[in-house]
Amino acid sequence: MGPAGCVPAPRGPRPRRGSGNVTAGLGVLLAAVVEIEQTTADAPDSVLLPGELSAVAGAVPRRRAEFATVRDCARRALSRLGHPSVPILPGPNREPLWPGGVVGSLTHCDGYRAAAVARAADILTLGIDAETHEPLPDGVAELVTVGDEPHLLARLAVAVPGIAWDRLLFSAKESIYKAWFPLAHAWLDFTECELAIDPESGTFTGRLLVPGPTAGTRTIDQFTGRWAIHDRHILTAVWEPAD
Repeated sequence: MGPAGCVPAPRGPRPRRGSGNVTAGLGVLLAAVVEIEQTTADAPDSVLLPGELSAVAGAVPRRRAEFATVRDCARRALSRLGHPSVPILPGPNREPLWPGGVVGSLTHCDGYRAAAVARAADILTLGIDAETHEPLPDGVAELVTVGDEPHLLARLAVAVPGIAWDRLLFSAKESIYKAWFPLAHAWLDFTECELAIDPESGTFTGRLLVPGPTAGTRTIDQFTGRWAIHDRHILTAVWEPAD
């Protein structure tokens, strides 16, 4: 995804084996320079480092386990970029704080944990999200759609039944938000981005309805990403190449 008026499609997906116990998964959605670690189960030997413990001190065991596993995923991915094991602390808005020179994103849902990281020299920003492949609860779609999106979802449901398109839209907007936040340092509401989803190419484009963030000489007014159905999960990913 590129600057306004010059938005290249994402590079062609490069199928590759995902790490952990997941085959491919996010690996077909992201650029080859992005390191991915993903798993379908919490690792019993995942260790929380200093600072991380306090972030989940009052959390229930399940929350502590997913928090630890997704950070273990992040450290494994970072190691392939040559980084030592470091705490991945949450920032003021719960965003992961990455080592200098690194961009990344985390996601976890029932039965899936993943981290994606890259060198900032290669990737400006990225966002990943995983959701259980099931429709949104009643009433939620109305809260997260804007513009033509309700009609888009209706058309997709007829054209390609069997996919929870409302959940996919939700996930795509989550990925966009995760890519947006490190650039804008501000909240992006679900209704401040209008989505177009292509069921044939497995891509989506989110047009920002608010002023986009700037990066160098670029103003980003839309994000383009990829989506896939993987086992019982919806996976979405957004990434913006660096200059």
